[in-house]
Amino acid sequence: MESERNSSTMNSEASSSNQPMSDDQLYEYLIQELLQNKPIQISDVEKILHDALEIFKSEKSLIDIQPPLIICGDIHGQFQDLVRLFNHGGWVPQSRYLFLGDYVDRGPNSVETICMMLLLKIRHPNDLFLLRGNHETARINRSYGFYDDCVALYNADIWRLFQSVFDYMPIAALVNNKIFCMHGGISPELETFDQIREIERPLQIPDDGLLCDLLWADPDINAVGWMRSNRGVSYKFGPDVVEEFCQRMEVDLIARAHQVVENGWEFFADTKLVTIFSAPNYCNQFDNSAGLMFVGQNMSCTLKVIYIYI
Repeated sequence: MESERNSSTMNSEASSSNQPMSDDQLYEYLIQELLQNKPIQISDVEKILHDALEIFKSEKSLIDIQPPLIICGDIHGQFQDLVRLFNHGGWVPQSRYLFLGDYVDRGPNSVETICMMLLLKIRHPNDLFLLRGNHETARINRSYGFYDDCVALYNADIWRLFQSVFDYMPIAALVNNKIFCMHGGISPELETFDQIREIERPLQIPDDGLLCDLLWADPDINAVGWMRSNRGVSYKFGPDVVEEFCQRMEVDLIARAHQVVENGWEFFADTKLVTIFSAPNYCNQFDNSAGLMFVGQNMSCTLKVIYIYI
């Protein structure tokens, strides 16, 4: 697939001369290499991980973001669909993005996908925000493809370095104090946003509690209140829980990912919650489209769909 991204900082003279590239030139060069389906050297991956780690360390566990921006859901290693998404919504920094986690596992190009996301984060740290999903944990991505991809392309040490970066990723975001964003869902233990702000990283995701719920919980139209999830961890919660939460926490909308939805996005609880999923034709097993939510400067929200025909 062709990319509509134009490099403004990398040129053939810089790449072919004997002069060393600046960091920005190197990052842009690596982005272009990925877009041309070329492998990245292990030393460059190590540098990406080192530099991304320092940026995540500087961010809070709950990040505050101002509009405008585009909110996206799961990508799951579908690199060409990530490129298509940026071509549709605009490349960073012309457009600003918040991704809700699950960049790796299951898809065919997990390493390339997360490297692209981290490169763009390093280049434009205030225009691209990356939350942690439940697949950005060693216990999960050891078993669902990412470990095998890392070993096939590089080695197990690279996989471990990725985990060190994942352990520092932010957990949730607030857009203008009115849109609460996370990968999974809300939690019966969440009473104030300061609880998330005070979370210290690096951290492993436990099997229960606030952190687990933020990455694992799901809305369920048939649930009343809180019910144990059939995922084996966390909860399902009903529309009544969402209504009460939004009123108590003074937010207008909850934006989350974590579940495949046919149209790419799906409302819940009378438009108080939206699920966004951005990996179309997920695992070549679903006919779903990719969803994106455009949040305007005035906080107007427009949901759009990228249709993929195979």
